Amino acid sequence: MKKIYIPLTLLTFALVASNCSNDFINVDPTESIAEKDLLSIYNNDEGAASFVTAIYSKNLDWNMSSFSWNGLSSMTSDDANKGSDPGDTGTDKDKCDALTLDATSLSVLDVFEANYQGINRANVALLYLPKLDQANADLKARLTGEAKFLRALMYFNLVRCYGGVPIVDHVPLPSSQADTDMTLTRNSKEEVYTFIENELLAAIAVLPEKYPTTDTGRATRGAARALLAKVYLYQKNWQGIKDQCAAITGYTLVSDYATIWREVGEDNTESIFEIRGYAGKPSQGIEGYMVSQGARGTSGWGWGFNTPTTSLSNSYEVGDVRKDATIIFAGETLWDGRIVSPKVANPMYNEKAYVSNKKETFNGGDWETTKNIRVLRYAEVLLMQAEAANESGTGDVTGPLNKVRKRAGLANTTAVGQIALRDAIRLERRHELAFEHDRWFDIVRTGQAKEVMAADGKTFVEGKNELFPLPQKFITQAAGKSAQNPGYN
Repeated sequence: MKKIYIPLTLLTFALVASNCSNDFINVDPTESIAEKDLLSIYNNDEGAASFVTAIYSKNLDWNMSSFSWNGLSSMTSDDANKGSDPGDTGTDKDKCDALTLDATSLSVLDVFEANYQGINRANVALLYLPKLDQANADLKARLTGEAKFLRALMYFNLVRCYGGVPIVDHVPLPSSQADTDMTLTRNSKEEVYTFIENELLAAIAVLPEKYPTTDTGRATRGAARALLAKVYLYQKNWQGIKDQCAAITGYTLVSDYATIWREVGEDNTESIFEIRGYAGKPSQGIEGYMVSQGARGTSGWGWGFNTPTTSLSNSYEVGDVRKDATIIFAGETLWDGRIVSPKVANPMYNEKAYVSNKKETFNGGDWETTKNIRVLRYAEVLLMQAEAANESGTGDVTGPLNKVRKRAGLANTTAVGQIALRDAIRLERRHELAFEHDRWFDIVRTGQAKEVMAADGKTFVEGKNELFPLPQKFITQAAGKSAQNPGYN
């Protein structure tokens, strides 16, 4: 009888191929039961939903959405410094900042491993949902779409960081050499993007436009379309972007940019997808996300990592409300009355990661707070529309762009011509999406990285730094089935 392993909490259910040689596909078992017993327990609507809730819960983990992800997606860029104290490296956040990561760096390992752990949970859900014949068929179809959306999001993170990676599209059997090879052999970047696109198209076909309030936060059809448009953005599929963005309906920009990242701004009219804690459990937030980025030192509340650069601060236009909504300045009084001492360790901090202990739900600790991470917003949909129209030479460029600028308190763009508008859209993305895990990938995908990083005093090596190294642990396990990215030993 086939055995599966179940961690003690249902919400972290995952199957383990116990003899699989790829550690990234495994999770530690705590309890095992026969498959027939599993199906008898979870063969109902609640059980079906729990398989997919387990995938969402992975996004709350420290190695998934917090310190290491900030290192790769933010501290590498010209928007952010390592921060903290000079002698506190954050294990390797100094290397993220200096673009000197190597295959043994913890951040490289964490992001790779975490996303595959999430993919494993998605594969488990997709394996067992069809077997739950007592669960509602429409619910199972929707849950399948959610699982595919989440798996696509995780592969999108992987392909942007590492290029081609193994496509593990089902739970590997320990007795199958073909399955072992699947987990250890890189697919091409193009194959990964095609896989992601197919996942999202399948999700779009079954996901609803909206949920009842009891299911707020689950992936919608709009989320799948917005992510697919973003996937097309990285491949310069301008028509695909236009088609998907045009089909996204029911969202509007909120009037006050600063409220988006506060508790009152969760799941607002602009929010398309967020990483959030479980309903009814507000203390179960993203592990360490707030405290690792909080002000350090006198009057501080955190470790002080991932701090805004002078380059970012100086790049805003006069009157742009996004500057003060994005950056905490030493010596300022915050929106909730908190006074930040001028003696904190760093001159600036990330306000989008701030949680008020006075005017928001606060559980008395700082490790797991109510802070949600906004993953997809309607403002980005507008900016993708503007970029696609400008790059393709057809469609409305300034209309969507000026909607974003107006909300920021700015006049319509004065840019004229494709090149000037291209620069304007890129700058708008920088200001609108600062500290939302896009800047590094944006400067790489648009070919600006070498010039931009040189202006920030960093050396970007073309042909190398477009990708991060694959973890040495994976390369060793692959034993020749996968090669390291260029430029890394």
